[in-house]
Amino acid sequence: MTTVERQRAKSLFPEIADFFAGFPSWPSLRPMFDTNLMRLEDELTDDKYMVRAEIPGVDPDKDIEITVQDGRLTIRAERQEKKETNGRSEFNYGSFVRTVSLPASADEENITADYDKGILTVSVPLRETQPSPKRIEVKAGT
Repeated sequence: MTTVERQRAKSLFPEIADFFAGFPSWPSLRPMFDTNLMRLEDELTDDKYMVRAEIPGVDPDKDIEITVQDGRLTIRAERQEKKETNGRSEFNYGSFVRTVSLPASADEENITADYDKGILTVSVPLRETQPSPKRIEVKAGT
């Protein structure tokens, strides 16, 4: 006996995956958006937690705001740049916000921040005493 293979009928509408195959992938689009990202690095040592952010072209007195609340450090920055050449002007602007969770032993009262050559460095000292874990008693249902 012979087996007859059925051919799938072609649809008038392409598969959804075929439709999106012609578009560039997200990684190839990333360089277009990199100008509006804030690169952030953090480092944890025995006595401090350091966060470094690349924020070139900003005035640290006016354009950077650092806040701490509920164990989270938030860095906000806004860049505004205007270039005028030969009767033509260009504007470049953007705002950036990044939030990181602080270690449990962070001393939020003594945080310092420095800005030098486009690099913002936030230093968070750590307390020597770690909060001890609290044991919760489980009660059996009655």
